[in-house]
This record gives sequence, C-alpha cells and structure tokens, in this order.
Amino acid sequence: MNFLPYVAMIAVFYFLMIRPQQQRAKKERDFESSLKAGDKIITKSGIHGRISELGDTTIVIETMSGKLKMERSAISMEMSAKLNASPVIKK
Repeated sequence: MNFLPYVAMIAVFYFLMIRPQQQRAKKERDFESSLKAGDKIITKSGIHGRISELGDTTIVIETMSGKLKMERSAISMEMSAKLNASPVIKK
C-alpha cells in the first residue's frame, strides 16, 4: 500500500510529460520523411523557400537569394503546415 502513491505519480508523470513528447517527435519524423521536391517550407530560423533537392539527412532549398543546403531537422513542421494550408476565404 505504501507504493501506490509512487506508482500513481509515475503514471501521471508518464502520461502528462513523456507520452506527448514521444508523439510530437513521431509526428516530426513522419513530416520530415514526407517532404518532397517542390514543397514550400519555412525553416525554424524563419527562412522561406521551396525544396529543390533531397538527400538522406539534408535538403537544398531555393530562396529568393539563391540555394541553401540545410538539415532536414531544421524545417519547422508547424509553420510549414500553416504555409501549405489552403487559405480560408471569409465573407
């Protein structure tokens, strides 16, 4: 009976802290693997561009000022999703 509060704390800690982080990391990996040439992206540092080449761990993006080679992990999933979302027209 003395261990029940400790087990409960570990369970709460797992479901509130560890599990959501694992799910977020899985979504990032899936997003990185789904990238293809021609996709519009925004990097985590705020650079806008279009993917021109893909490597195993790197990408080449074409910007207004030229081409940049970056790591796939430097692409922001959230900002790129907003950029590629269809615009909502309000009347």
